[in-house]
Amino acid sequence: MASTGVNAYAAINARVRAMYSKMQTPLDWAGMCESPDLATLIVALKRTACGLYLDKVNDKDLTPRRAVFQIKGRLADVYVSIIRMAPEHSRAVLLQMFRYFEVDNLKAVLRGIVTGASWERVRFVLFPPNPITSIPAPAMMEAGSVGAAIELLHKTPYYGTLSHAMKRYSAEQNLFPLEVALDLNYWRELWREVNDLPGQDRTPALKIVGSLVDMNNLMWAIRYRVYHKLAEEELINYTLPFGYHVRDSDIRAIAAGADITQVVKRVYPNLRDVGAMLDESGKGLPELELQLKRSVMGLCRAAFTGDPFTIGIPLAYLVLSDFEIQDLTVLIEAKASMLKAEEFQMYLISGCAENN
Repeated sequence: MASTGVNAYAAINARVRAMYSKMQTPLDWAGMCESPDLATLIVALKRTACGLYLDKVNDKDLTPRRAVFQIKGRLADVYVSIIRMAPEHSRAVLLQMFRYFEVDNLKAVLRGIVTGASWERVRFVLFPPNPITSIPAPAMMEAGSVGAAIELLHKTPYYGTLSHAMKRYSAEQNLFPLEVALDLNYWRELWREVNDLPGQDRTPALKIVGSLVDMNNLMWAIRYRVYHKLAEEELINYTLPFGYHVRDSDIRAIAAGADITQVVKRVYPNLRDVGAMLDESGKGLPELELQLKRSVMGLCRAAFTGDPFTIGIPLAYLVLSDFEIQDLTVLIEAKASMLKAEEFQMYLISGCAENN
């Protein structure tokens, strides 16, 4: 039986804590938020753990898109390092966590095919190449059609899901069924892997992964109803029947037309201004999602004060690292557009946002 507990996690715990100490500090965020332009921000970023990745490209080639692509390389390396060090019994969960970015790459490639974009246009939107998993993105772009591109995935975990959804895509000529199928399959597989963990790992993993499942499932249900006006049955088909605190009955209630505010308040009783964010216009939904991400971020930070000899700390660090890249992406795009602080700070999960 695979080793669990102190012996299994001693080395990775020390390694993850060392990497955690290199994340952007409040002082780093304050300085970057005050950068007058993108060039100044890049200089500041080069003094952080992102510098190694930005230095691989000449400054003149560091467009906002390329800069984001480069710093995502650090996240890819973090995943590689943690997966390789993790106890054998936990690697399947960590690998499935990583496949989130592979799913996003598939979506971007399929959109590129449909819009007739060139590979050069698409390549720097993707999560960077890495030694863990990969999809044949260039070959898919060259295939020329969605159906032909999906056939190239025959030996990947995505072929069955996408080939099954192709019938509806062929009828509607809309990528939505393919993208939803990828999302739902991703979270089902992650949930299954988490529940297959031994007990001492399952509890912290359910807390972190479950909070992500809850956030995504709830936001899907609300968006499908508010933005897309989906019918009850269709909304249920496009969401997950499980969660950590979000119950299947919550999703079905939203689908049936129940008061969304009351559902959200039951799951997140400490959330601020829920009613205002859930008015009929739907304009407050980005703010709701941001607050839910901050809730997840709080859980992940708290994991570092809990039991150090479980999968909880590696999982928490990976989620926090992803959030950091999301915030840096906002910051890079904001500085490239010369936005004022009040125009972009509201979109930050952490950093120089008000929650700090």
